[in-house]
Amino acid sequence: MINLLKNILNNQNSHEDKTNNENLELLCGLMIEAAYTDGQIEKSELNKIKLTLTNIFSEDPKEANSALEKAEKNKNNSKSLYHYTSFINKNFDHHKKILLIEALWEIVLSDGEIHDFESNLIRRLAGLLYISDVESGNAKKRALDKS
Repeated sequence: MINLLKNILNNQNSHEDKTNNENLELLCGLMIEAAYTDGQIEKSELNKIKLTLTNIFSEDPKEANSALEKAEKNKNNSKSLYHYTSFINKNFDHHKKILLIEALWEIVLSDGEIHDFESNLIRRLAGLLYISDVESGNAKKRALDKS
């Protein structure tokens, strides 16, 4: 009986770990997508992604590095925005979505330029995440103030 309970708990923990890894990979994929929109990923953008994952989304730094490396390798196999936003809409509250938009603005701004493709991507993401233009604009202003 005790062994059965241990197996059930271990399976739940491994399922939760797998779900957390998938969540982290989706966040990394979206952030890499934003960073790569201009055709290249700068070291400053990668550093900003790592900081965002650990500081804002409270991810383990080792797991974040691993997921980020995987997402960077798969950057040419990009998924649709719906793939990312459906996950985020199901799992993030409104405040966390705004933090994500602000983090994406910080990543885009970390190379010192905002390309039209980058701002277009964030605007589309904000719409798909039900973030108003005003909220997205305020997130951009906060990101500009930080840079």
